[in-house]
Amino acid sequence: MLGLFTAIRRLRAVHGRIADRLARAGLPLYAQHVDPIDTGTLVDIFRDDPSASLLGTDALRDGVDVPGHSLRCVVMEQVPWPKPSILHRARRAANGGGAHDDRIIRARLAQAFGRLIRSGEDSGHFVVLSPAFPTRLLSAFPPGTPVMRVPL
Repeated sequence: MLGLFTAIRRLRAVHGRIADRLARAGLPLYAQHVDPIDTGTLVDIFRDDPSASLLGTDALRDGVDVPGHSLRCVVMEQVPWPKPSILHRARRAANGGGAHDDRIIRARLAQAFGRLIRSGEDSGHFVVLSPAFPTRLLSAFPPGTPVMRVPL
């Protein structure tokens, strides 16, 4: 399982809540911003152990390639909305307002989903834990992708 977070604080909070339970079950858990290991090494360790889970931020969403059985589930803690900044507001105003934000989010979702399903032989689950997941963003996923909305 690859858990992707939009905030380091939430990543650390979740890690603190689940680390002991997973350790007792014999399931290794690694986390960017928690473990004193560089991100590349964390990914290598995760890739080599199909029972391991890895928690990280957008650096993992944007730069991880884990083919095979080590990656069977991607969980995004919430919709990766763009960070409000002066530059973002200017780009948003020049490129269609809300439609610009939707293009950014769809690209981020497609990128995260692409880590899981790269070919016909790959399978797995992709979960976004957000009660505010708009239907208009579902176009980020390939046609025919099953989408289920379930409460925690």
